Amino acid sequence: MSGAPDPQYLATAIEAVVRAGDAQMARFGSDMRIEKKGAIDLVTEIDIAIEREFRDMIAARFPDHDVLGEEFGGGEPARSPRYCWVFDPIDGTTNYAHGLPIFCASLALEVDGEPIVAAVYDPNRKELFSAERGQGARLNGRVLRVSAAESLIDSLLVTGFHYDVHKDPGTVIDMFAAFIARARAVRRLGSAALDLCYVAAGRFDGFWERQLQPWDVAGGALIVAEAGGRVTTMTGDPYGSRKGSVLATNGGIHEAMLDVIRGVG
Repeated sequence: MSGAPDPQYLATAIEAVVRAGDAQMARFGSDMRIEKKGAIDLVTEIDIAIEREFRDMIAARFPDHDVLGEEFGGGEPARSPRYCWVFDPIDGTTNYAHGLPIFCASLALEVDGEPIVAAVYDPNRKELFSAERGQGARLNGRVLRVSAAESLIDSLLVTGFHYDVHKDPGTVIDMFAAFIARARAVRRLGSAALDLCYVAAGRFDGFWERQLQPWDVAGGALIVAEAGGRVTTMTGDPYGSRKGSVLATNGGIHEAMLDVIRGVG
């Protein structure tokens, strides 16, 4: 796809995530129905309501586009459309359900599998992260740039734990320990989309996680790339939202992080 994306795509993405954030805050801290999709994987009635409204929006505005979302089956659209919106109505649902104010809405539009616009909205801090392919990344309209850190000992890193971590915690803990031994500090916030946006903003220098879904990373990965960062899989292969793992950095520490990951195995 050549040239700047159609401006109505970014406008729709921004509108959708801000609407989602407003809906999140309207019920945050109140009683809500919470169900389990797995032993520790939660979904709330708010996740479902937000995604349903978003699907209706896209069907009305772009009837030839499809939606890949977390809460309505989570499978790839059957017709393999050229245009696919990848949406997480609440990234950080476990935080949200427990009243912890670290969550967001995350959205990307992919064209032939490549993201062209992205928007992530944190309603607690009222921070809107956005990006367009080839046009840079922004936070509330301000241009974003990744950090300048060049060594792990000068870096603040972040990671996440997949929902099956309790079944096989060993590798996750080994890798966490390996980075703790080499970096200035390591954090774990519980929202992959915000982790990625914070790399783009220079708040973190690097993020790694395995067993991720497309809606976890599609928006944030484009924002990192457009902020001047580097995004690959954890094996160093080219990034793709369906590849299941991500390593996103400022670029300066990318190879050092890959070396640590390879050392753990």
